[in-house]
Amino acid sequence: MIGDPAAIEAFIRENTQIVSPPLVPELRLRLATEMVPIWQASETTLEEIGIEPPYWAFCWPGSQALARLLLDEPERVAGRRVLDFAAGSGLAAIAAARSGATGIANEIDPVAMAAIVMNAALNDVSVALEPGDLTASHQGRWDVVLAGDVCYQRGMAERAVAWLRGLAAAGSEVLLADPGRSYLPAHGLEAVARYTVPTSLDLEDRVNRECVVWRVQP
Repeated sequence: MIGDPAAIEAFIRENTQIVSPPLVPELRLRLATEMVPIWQASETTLEEIGIEPPYWAFCWPGSQALARLLLDEPERVAGRRVLDFAAGSGLAAIAAARSGATGIANEIDPVAMAAIVMNAALNDVSVALEPGDLTASHQGRWDVVLAGDVCYQRGMAERAVAWLRGLAAAGSEVLLADPGRSYLPAHGLEAVARYTVPTSLDLEDRVNRECVVWRVQP
């Protein structure tokens, strides 16, 4: 059942391997190395332990771009409280912690949260957890907010971007990394960095994605 931490951890271990993301080779994560098996495993165990679609098991271009930026320029976040929104594997939060920040990972999926804890341990850092849907409130307690690949669905993009703009208006620095998703807003973004991120044809329609890290304006 979903409340059984041992079952969740066992599921993660059985369906992932420890690998390094191509753009961030200095970090390690538990990831799916073939797409179909873990999706099938998730379907068969859904009723048993409540597995959601395992987005956390893949290292999406946006999170890689954010992690690369923080590791290359740690002064951006050192000594600051950094939230990795919709963190997935937790890569950006882990990179923030490695860069001297207090890394905080947000996810709505308890399996993703368990994976983040395991991934943080792999990299000898501690990441705080902030579970649940944070977009219902504009009250943030973070100096920097990171969001990668959140513009792939219209509803999600509109809700997330509105929330991120609210945080920017309240004084947080908000960095949104996007590899050209359909619902990226056309205005109110300032380019900070650009990366070519190697990708898998299991997940994308090409072998590389051009990913831009944007600063979100209020």
